[in-house]
Amino acid sequence: MPINRSIVVEHLKAYDFRKMFIEEIGWDYPTSGPVQIDLKKNSYHLEPVAEKRGVHVFTCVPEGDTEFPDRHIRQKIETRLRKIVYEHLLIFPNITNKTQVWQWVFRKPGGPARYREDTVSVDQSFEIIVQKLDNISINIEDEEELRLLDVLRALRDAADRDRVTKRFYDKFKTQQKNFRGFIQGIAEEDDQQWYSAVMLNRLMFIYFIQKKSFLDGNVNYLRDKLAQMQAKFGQDKFYSFYRFFLRRLFHEGLNQKEPRGKELDHLLGNIPYLNGGIFDEHELEKKYADIDIRDEAFEKLFAFFDEYQWHLDDRPLRADNEINPDVLGYIFEKYVNQKELGAYYTKEDITEYISKNTIIPFLFDEAKKECRIAFEGERSVWDLLKEDPDRYIYDAVKRGILSESPACSRRMRAGRQMDTDDADDTDYGTEQIKGVTLGQLPEKIAVGLDTKSPNLLERRKDWNSRTPEKYALPTEIWRETIARWQRYFEVRTKLENDEVHTINDFITYNLNIRQFAQDVIETAEGPELIRAFYKAITTVTVLDPTVGSGAFLFAALNILEPFYEACLDRMQAFVDELTDDASSQKYSDFRKILAKLYGHPSREYFIYKSIIVNNLYGVDILEEAVEICKLRLFLKLVAQIEAVDELEPLPDVDFNIRAGNTLVGYTKLEEVKKGVSADLFAGKEAERIMARIVSQVEDVEALFDVFRECQIEDDPSAGDFKKELQAKLKEVEEELNRYLAGEYGIDHSDEEAYTKWLTSHKPFHWAGICMRL
Repeated sequence: MPINRSIVVEHLKAYDFRKMFIEEIGWDYPTSGPVQIDLKKNSYHLEPVAEKRGVHVFTCVPEGDTEFPDRHIRQKIETRLRKIVYEHLLIFPNITNKTQVWQWVFRKPGGPARYREDTVSVDQSFEIIVQKLDNISINIEDEEELRLLDVLRALRDAADRDRVTKRFYDKFKTQQKNFRGFIQGIAEEDDQQWYSAVMLNRLMFIYFIQKKSFLDGNVNYLRDKLAQMQAKFGQDKFYSFYRFFLRRLFHEGLNQKEPRGKELDHLLGNIPYLNGGIFDEHELEKKYADIDIRDEAFEKLFAFFDEYQWHLDDRPLRADNEINPDVLGYIFEKYVNQKELGAYYTKEDITEYISKNTIIPFLFDEAKKECRIAFEGERSVWDLLKEDPDRYIYDAVKRGILSESPACSRRMRAGRQMDTDDADDTDYGTEQIKGVTLGQLPEKIAVGLDTKSPNLLERRKDWNSRTPEKYALPTEIWRETIARWQRYFEVRTKLENDEVHTINDFITYNLNIRQFAQDVIETAEGPELIRAFYKAITTVTVLDPTVGSGAFLFAALNILEPFYEACLDRMQAFVDELTDDASSQKYSDFRKILAKLYGHPSREYFIYKSIIVNNLYGVDILEEAVEICKLRLFLKLVAQIEAVDELEPLPDVDFNIRAGNTLVGYTKLEEVKKGVSADLFAGKEAERIMARIVSQVEDVEALFDVFRECQIEDDPSAGDFKKELQAKLKEVEEELNRYLAGEYGIDHSDEEAYTKWLTSHKPFHWAGICMRL
C-alpha cells in the first residue's frame, strides 16, 4: 500500500521524523538510545528516530555552537556510528537554513560502503525523499514475514537490474519498426535503421531529463511542444515537428551555448546547454540533407513513452510501467541479432567480478611503484587483514557461522586428521571450530566431523542431505556447507597469521578486494600513499574492444568512483588538519585538486565526468551499440544531479567511444611500416612516409590530450579543438586504410572495390587515438 505523500511531506517540513516513520512508513519505536559522537573539535548528538528489524534511523544535531557538518564530517560521523549500530540511516536536519541532508549508505555484497546524500529544502519539493520513503515503507500484512534482509534491501534501494520488463521491450521493438517507416529522405535501409536508433536514443534521453523538470520546468516538454506546433501550423509539411522544432532543439538549443536569440528562446523555452556530441549534427544528417519525419511518428511514440514512469536513477523497477537507464542495456541485448553478430549482453555480476580483479590489482601495483614503504615493513597496508580478517571475507562464505567464542578447536581442517588434543572433546551439541560457534549442529551431522573414529563413511551418510536455511547457501547440502566452512577457517587463519602480502592473493582466496582497497585509502596515514593511488586512479585506462551497450565500462565506472571519492576525502582531511599559517603551502597539490573539485556545482557529477573522459574507452563494430553506450554514460552523469542549475555540459566522448572492427586494422606503427613497404614504397621513400605518419599520430595524440582537458574544464575552445582533431584523425585513418587495403589485395584507386571493402571490413586502427592504450 503506497504511503500518503501529502502527510509525509508535512512531517518532513515540520522535521517530525519519528512520527512520520512510525505512523506513515510503518517502522517501530527505536530500541537504541542516543549516541554521542566526539570528533577532534566538535561533538554531535545522534537521536534515535525509529527501528525496523535491526536497522536504525538517527538524526544528527551539532552540540552547542558547532557548525552544521560538511560532507567530510558527515562521513566521519557515519563511520563512528557504524561501530555502534552497523545498519542505519542518518538524517542531518539543518534548521538554520531550512534544509535536510539524508545520508544513505549502500553495502552491496562484494563492494565497499557507498554514500549517497540527498539535500532537500523545506521550501522546495521533497519528491526525491518521498520516493525513497515509499520504497522502504512497510505494509502491515508483510510485518510477520519481514526479515532484516528485507529491510536492508529496501533501505539500500539496491538496483535489481535483471528485472527489466519484457513487456517494454516487446512494445519498444514494435514502436521502433513503426517509427522507421515514417522516416523520409533516407534511401538505404541500413542507414534508415541506424537513424531510427539515433532518434530514439535522443528522444529517450530527453524523456529522462524532462521528468526531472530540466526542460523549461515541464515534465511533459516534448508532448506539449508537439501539440503547440500542431496547433500553430496544422499539417503544413514545411513546419513539421521534426524539421521546425526537433532539429533546432537538438542542434541549436541543447548543443549551443547562450545567448541563442529571442526567436529560438521563445520557441524552445528555458533549456540547458548539454553538448556531449549526442545532439551534434549526425553524419547521416550531413549525408541526407532532406530528412523528414511525419508528426504521426511522434504522436505514436510519445503515447507509448507516456505509458511509463521514467526514473533517472538506479532504483529497482517495482512495476512493469517503470523505466530506468539500465533498461537500455536490456534493449540492446535483445535489439541485435545475437546469432548473426555474436553479440551478447554480459550481466552485471560477471562484469563486476572481472573488472574488480583486473583494475584493482593494477592500481595497487602502480601505487606500490610510487610508495613502496606503505606496502612493506612493520606498518604496512596488509595489517588491516590481521586486524579484522572477517571484514574481507564475503558474507556468503561465512553463512551459518553465527557468533564469536573464546573457545578454540581445530576441527574441520580440510583433508587433515584431528589433533590428539581434540580426542576427548566429543560434545558435538554446540560445535566450536577455530574460535567460531556454529550453533546447534544436528548430531547426525556433527558425528562426521571426527575423522579419527572408525566408519567415517557411515557417520557421514547424512552429509548429502540438504542443509537447513540458517546454515546454507541456496541449494547447498551438508557436504558443501562443511567444505565452505573449512575453506573459511583456512583463509581466516592465513589473514590472522599475516600470510597475505600481495593483492593477487585476494583473487586466489576470493577475498573482498574492493572493501580492502577502499579501506587502504580511507585509513592511509601518510599523504604519499594518497598521491600514489590518486595518480593511478586518474591515469588508468580501461578499454573494452567490443563495448556493446557499455556493460564493462559501467562496471569500471562503479569501481573507480568510490576510490576517487575516498582519495578526495583523505586529501581534504590532510588539509583540514593543518592549523598554523606556516604550513599554508603544505599539500599544495591537494589544494589544487580540491579547488578544481569545488569549482563545480555537483561533486558527484564532476567525479563521474572525470572518469568517463579520462579512464573509459570502447569500440564496437555496431554503430547502434556505440550510440547506446554513449547515451547510457550521459544518463549516468545527469542522474547525479537534483537541480538544473547543477547541470554542466556533458563531455564529448566521440573519441572515447568509437565504431569500428577491432580485428581489422593496424595495432602498432611497426605494422604500418610493413603496409607502406607492401605498397611499393621502399628505402628512403618508405622512411619519409613513416616519419610523416608518426608525426601525424603524435599530433593526434597531443590534440586529444588538449581536447580531453577541455572537456573536464568546460573550455569553450573545445569545439575548435574537436574539429581540428577530427580532420587530422581522418587524414591519418584514410592513409592507413589505403595501405591496409593493399595488404588485402584491394587497389584503392578502384573506387568501387575499395568502397565495398571499407563497408564490409570497417577497419579500426589502434595507431590513432587508442595507440596509448
